[in-house]
Amino acid sequence: MISERLQSNRDSYSERNARYWRQNLAVCVFGSFTTAVSLTMLLPFLPIFVEELGIKQEASIVQWSGLAFGATFLGTGLTAPLWGYLGDKYGRKPMLVRAAIGMAAIMSLIGLALNVYQLVLLRLAAGLVGGYASSSMLLVAIQTPRERAGWALGVLSTGALTGNLIGPLVGGVLPNLIGIRNTFFAGGAMIAIAMIATIFLVKEDHREIKPPPSADDSKAISQRLQPSVQIVVGAMLATAGLVLLANMSIEPIITVYLEVLKVPRTRLVLDAGVIMAASAFGSILMAPRLGRLADRIGGWKVISLCLLASSVALIPQAFVTGWWQLGILRFLLGMSLAGLLPSVAKVIRHSVPERQLGKVLGYSQSSQYAGQVIGPLMGSAIGAHLGMRSVFLATGAMTLIGAAANWLCQRSIHERRST
Repeated sequence: MISERLQSNRDSYSERNARYWRQNLAVCVFGSFTTAVSLTMLLPFLPIFVEELGIKQEASIVQWSGLAFGATFLGTGLTAPLWGYLGDKYGRKPMLVRAAIGMAAIMSLIGLALNVYQLVLLRLAAGLVGGYASSSMLLVAIQTPRERAGWALGVLSTGALTGNLIGPLVGGVLPNLIGIRNTFFAGGAMIAIAMIATIFLVKEDHREIKPPPSADDSKAISQRLQPSVQIVVGAMLATAGLVLLANMSIEPIITVYLEVLKVPRTRLVLDAGVIMAASAFGSILMAPRLGRLADRIGGWKVISLCLLASSVALIPQAFVTGWWQLGILRFLLGMSLAGLLPSVAKVIRHSVPERQLGKVLGYSQSSQYAGQVIGPLMGSAIGAHLGMRSVFLATGAMTLIGAAANWLCQRSIHERRST
């Protein structure tokens, strides 16, 4: 009886919101796209803007540009668990609205920055109060019917990935048409449109989730389930970090690797852009398909298979002799990585009680940003001491170990539940 009440308590949110999830998914995809465009469009002109703010030495321009760009992701990683916890308590829609309002305001304020310190602080603030894509994932993961969660998360991931791909293209065009500062105002306006859509179109029936009536029974249930849940959560957090680490270990230094491959200096920037875009295109094409596959065969299996495929795509990158070979393998890597984050969220959704789901998914977001930070640092260190080709071998070995570890965790969970 207690287990039946607990299961009903867990499923009640998705049941109450079943009629909303498709409309909400569409709004979240649009909002994730526009916020990703706004956050990444400054990449092409960020060094120029830093120079306009008074930084003149080339080395300092590079350092401040990197600091300003990474500050947003640092802020998002720090606050993601907090917003997840508050979403569990007060509802997921308020977190979306909060993120959209904060990001729209701060993006516009960046256009008014008077020095590089204000630029960095505003970018950090955008991460601390923002995180629209993270909040969207929380809403979609818990609101979508379980049998469609993988596909829905894959579609949502496609929206953010497309925004990350289109953003630098927009940033390469708009400043020449309306100026750098007005480009930030345009980015704020784009997010404001997503904010309006979120306020008026996203629907949610949220009620605070109450624990089972008997504290003793609740404690007994927790003691039986806690070890297996801890294994699942630990494996998923590690996998979430590994996804971004595997992708980012080489991307920031692709241009240097192309020099190793003897690409002419006149083509370095173009070829590096094509290779980076190839990975994003692969992910965009496969994310919904692998999400649908996770709905059919389970998230655990997709995670293990995708990590194995990522290893197969990474290791040959150490032996390429031309940029086009690297581009093809990066495209295949993007396809392999595309199924991981939706599957991670799906496994967490199926394993963690609803009243704790937002907080755990928030920790998953923090793990992703940790991987995004550790990846470039690891890649740079290995490349500097062991050579650029060693970066691919080391990253491929890590994804192979990740595939084996997830397979072993899945077996352990299955054995625990069958006894």
